[in-house]
Amino acid sequence: MSINDYIKYITQTFVQHYSKSPQERKDMKYQRKVERDPFLFRWFGVIPYAFLLLFKKKDK
Repeated sequence: MSINDYIKYITQTFVQHYSKSPQERKDMKYQRKVERDPFLFRWFGVIPYAFLLLFKKKDK
């Protein structure tokens, strides 16, 4: 990919993003936040998340 292609891609992405209404951008941001994995899973992997679930089940 040449530099001109990269600049063209960045410009198109920027224009597409800011051509949407502020409410639509806010909704997209909220949707991405909702779909994200839990903090422990994102930063430390499956093991701490598995321990958390294991201990939660034993308490009940």
